[in-house]
Amino acid sequence: MRRLAKENPAWGYRRVHGELGRLGHHISEATVRRILRAGGFRPAPRGLDTSWRSFLRTQAEGLPACDFFTVDTLPQAADPATRAVRHHERP
Repeated sequence: MRRLAKENPAWGYRRVHGELGRLGHHISEATVRRILRAGGFRPAPRGLDTSWRSFLRTQAEGLPACDFFTVDTLPQAADPATRAVRHHERP
């Protein structure tokens, strides 16, 4: 629970509670709030960027990316290819 809150500072108590429920941990929202407050976490600040770009920037180290391209093998012939890289290593 604390890890979710630490890795996602834009999430409030309700969002952490919802994610825990999706992961199969059924706990009350009040309990989540009480545990996070005791751990020094405060409500999420208003106005933080919660866009897809922001999410990718914060989670890039653990997300794979695939590039699809073709390799010319013979005149007028090309083979499809793919390359998997981590987002933070992507050029």
